[in-house]
Amino acid sequence: MPPADDIQRFMVGAWRLMTGKRDGLSLLDISADGFWNSFFAIIIALPPLIVDWVATANELSDDPAATASRFSYLLRLAVIEMGVWILPLIALALAAPLAGIRDRFVQYVVAFNWGSAILAWLVLPAALLKLLLTSNSALFLTVSFGLFALSMVLTWRLTNVVIARGPAMGSAVFAAMFAASVIVLVVLQSALGIYVPR
Repeated sequence: MPPADDIQRFMVGAWRLMTGKRDGLSLLDISADGFWNSFFAIIIALPPLIVDWVATANELSDDPAATASRFSYLLRLAVIEMGVWILPLIALALAAPLAGIRDRFVQYVVAFNWGSAILAWLVLPAALLKLLLTSNSALFLTVSFGLFALSMVLTWRLTNVVIARGPAMGSAVFAAMFAASVIVLVVLQSALGIYVPR
C-alpha cells in the first residue's frame, strides 16, 4: 500500500486529469511499481462500494430465506464489482497494441484506477439514499442519474487527456471501456444468478 501522502497526490493527479488538466499525469507514478500499486485504489474505494452493496442486498425481500442469503448476495456483488473494474483493463491490454495506444496503456490504467476511487466516493450520496429509500423513488433516481452522468463526463475527460490522441481516439477508448464494463456486468450477473437494480 502506498504511503498516505502518495495516495493523496495520486488522487489529486487523477482529479486534475478529470478536469482536463494534463499536468495531472506528472502527479501519478507510472513506473512498474506505480502501475501495480495503483490497484490499491480498490481498497480506497471499498468503503463507499460496501455501502452500495449493502443497500442493494437490503432490497431483497424480508423472508427468512432471503435474509439468510444476504451475505452470499453481498459477496457476489463484490465479485461483480471487481470484475467490472479489472476485466475491461485486461481487455484493453490485449487491444492497446492493435489500437496504437500501447504507449499510453500504463498511464491510462494508473489514472483510471485512482480516478475510479474518486468516482466511488463521488457516487456515495446515491448509495446512502438507497439505504433510506427504495431504488425506484424519484429522489434516488434523480440523484443517481445525475451522479452517473457526472462520472461519465469526468471519466471521458480523463480518458481523452491520458490517451492524448485527439478527441476521436479518446472517445473511442472511453466508449469501448464503457461497453466492456456493461458486458462484464451483464455476464457476471447472469453467471452468479443475481440481478442488480440500477
